Amino acid sequence: MSEEQTVSLVDVLEEDEELEEEASAVLAGSDSDHCSYPQGYVKRQALYACSSCTPKGGEPAGVCLACSYKCHEGHDLFELYTKRNFRCDCGNRKFMELHCKLHSEKDEVNSLNKYSHNFFGVYCTCSRPYPDPDDQVEDEMIQCVVCEDWLHGRHLGCVVPDCVELQEMICESCMNKNHFLWTYAAHLSVQVKEEREADQSNTTLPNKEEQGDEVIEPSCKRSREEAEPSCRLKQLQAIGQKRVQSGAVFWPSGWRSKLCSCITCKECLSESGLCFLLDESDTVLAYENKGKTNEQGRQGHDPLMSALDHLNHVQQLEIIHGYNDMKTELKDFLQRFAEDGKVVTPDDIRRFFEQQSRKRRRDDAGRFYPT
Repeated sequence: MSEEQTVSLVDVLEEDEELEEEASAVLAGSDSDHCSYPQGYVKRQALYACSSCTPKGGEPAGVCLACSYKCHEGHDLFELYTKRNFRCDCGNRKFMELHCKLHSEKDEVNSLNKYSHNFFGVYCTCSRPYPDPDDQVEDEMIQCVVCEDWLHGRHLGCVVPDCVELQEMICESCMNKNHFLWTYAAHLSVQVKEEREADQSNTTLPNKEEQGDEVIEPSCKRSREEAEPSCRLKQLQAIGQKRVQSGAVFWPSGWRSKLCSCITCKECLSESGLCFLLDESDTVLAYENKGKTNEQGRQGHDPLMSALDHLNHVQQLEIIHGYNDMKTELKDFLQRFAEDGKVVTPDDIRRFFEQQSRKRRRDDAGRFYPT
């Protein structure tokens, strides 16, 4: 018989804290009470697709966080993480009989929304669901910052660098659709920087040809009047590319600020639908930080204390004493495990709260209420 799987209390607390942080990062940046439709095409928000209302074969549609709670409770939802420049579809023509409970007046369609196979619950170039019950390979999924599809690390066509959570990725397909990005990749991408460091460590006296983008340093020393009309992209193109143009590209923090923002390049980005690449606040990391900040602000005002404000003094004391009693009993309960050197299992925690529930019922049954 296999030994029962156990976890330590530290493991439970750390996992719980990580899950709370992830949820805060994604959800706290979006409004959970009001439909986002009146805000138009929201810069970035948490989105869901409802397979109960828009099954595969129908039209793709996305709903905001609040509508996922209020209008699609109990439905089969696909979590899309976040998408940019999207307007909530809930209750429009795509939903047939369902009407949005939070905002009734909506256009039949949101023509500027962009959809992908993610809205039908499949991801990556392999078009598989996540989690995939038929896939036994442990592999993280990484979102492309351009098409916003999620891809398996093993399907990116490149080695995934360390600290990938701090970097942005553009998939090979999006790189090839916007070929000028390969020029930037030759000088800014994570992989190239690592390769260059390795080359320099094996070379005693590198010449100018081997120094890659080091050649463009003099242009940075020009006066502002001379530098403003220049195009950074053209400068990089003149140096030449040394990067193999295949596989996904990972970009380091702050890489967007190094893109050229001259008039010609801005027009090119606009025509390609990539203007957001010049916006540092467009990044998922910026959105997550906003969510964490919002959550910390909410935590500053304890909801328990808010609820107590509406009760009389006797009721407040009863609740506070009950809370303190439970906290003390939980501490004593866990202390016994610590003294015996045992780990706490999920069943142990479940039994504790079942005992607390039975105790409350006994106390309530024996309590005398005056008429």
